[in-house]
Amino acid sequence: MGDAGLPPLPSLPVPKLSNVGPGIYLLEPLSRRGYGPPLIVLTSDDESNSMTKNYVPTSVMKWAEEGFVIVQVQASATKSTDSILQNAVGALQRCDKSETKKIGIVAYDVLVWNAIRSSLVSFPEIVGAVIYSDVDQGLQPSPIPCVQHLHGKARFKLPRTPDLTAYEYPTSKSQQFATPVSPDFDYALEAVSHTRNLTFFKRPDVLAGPIFDLEKIWDEHTYYEFENRSVAHTMATMVQEPYVNHVPTLTGGIGREELTDFYTNHFIFSNPEDVELELISRTVGIDRVVDEFIFKCTHNRTIDWLLPTVPPTNVYLEIPMMAIVNIRGDRLYHEHISWDQATVLRQIGVLPEYLPWKQTVSEAPLEIQIPVAGKETAMKMREKSSVPSNAMFAFEMRQL
Repeated sequence: MGDAGLPPLPSLPVPKLSNVGPGIYLLEPLSRRGYGPPLIVLTSDDESNSMTKNYVPTSVMKWAEEGFVIVQVQASATKSTDSILQNAVGALQRCDKSETKKIGIVAYDVLVWNAIRSSLVSFPEIVGAVIYSDVDQGLQPSPIPCVQHLHGKARFKLPRTPDLTAYEYPTSKSQQFATPVSPDFDYALEAVSHTRNLTFFKRPDVLAGPIFDLEKIWDEHTYYEFENRSVAHTMATMVQEPYVNHVPTLTGGIGREELTDFYTNHFIFSNPEDVELELISRTVGIDRVVDEFIFKCTHNRTIDWLLPTVPPTNVYLEIPMMAIVNIRGDRLYHEHISWDQATVLRQIGVLPEYLPWKQTVSEAPLEIQIPVAGKETAMKMREKSSVPSNAMFAFEMRQL
């Protein structure tokens, strides 16, 4: 185990914006592959210098991490007398990292979209658009197939056709909910809209890519985590600012520095030698892998992330888990890992079958039979008929 004999670490690209005109900047792909489809990103002037905010990448950096060649057009570019689209398209066509002749466009600022919309007919290479707008402004006119993300609750049925698909976001604060530098940024809503954007751009009739083998990327990551146990190589499979959340125990790390410390001191070398991940099912989406699996190991050491501060019990654990893994381009962005902590506590013997019930007034003290299973949960996940269903319906309270 360790780094000896492993392939060289893939370098993490440093994002570098190149100015190609007033308010127009080029950013090459930040993927390991290093090339991809060209994309024009329309933003406010607020997205100018910083690449991240609170460990969240700006829209330009995020698309570059997805593997696209980016030209950012800021709102200030609309003040120029030059052709905005001509400069943007020219920069993309000159870039040797551009994979295809077809170009997409994402408008995070609807005012910039309105400034360039009428010029789109002169650029047949621009084949698809994503627009962030407001329900009250109605659907934005577009001469090319598009996806529209609308702030607010629509009072009309939104279209879902190949040429126009619209989504509403009733809980968003404004149409800037997908702009990280905005005070109205909503992390969860932006993530949902971004997945929809990828689905659109990767359609064969739009940009048809970039396409990555998400299963291979995830399997590579878990190999370095659990089999080879190399912190450096595990982190090399991830984007600039990744994060991991183990939801039941609130453990993990946010950002490269914190996550590296977590992997080094509380995860990779904290796991027992006999760790095994038994895959039960896998769902692969446009930008994520969802695994249903059984985490198995002997609890022969303190496992910081699973049972913090709990001494070894030498119990062999079988824990049903769910992993939702977001992959950005050809690197991991995040892992959301969930499981039922009650079944873990039951398996190591610290959770009794009955607990005191104090919710009712009674002459005699009562105990409730708690609805928690042990290894039966793993058996039921593995084989549907291994354990009878609904046995807990017969659980009863008892008097002491």
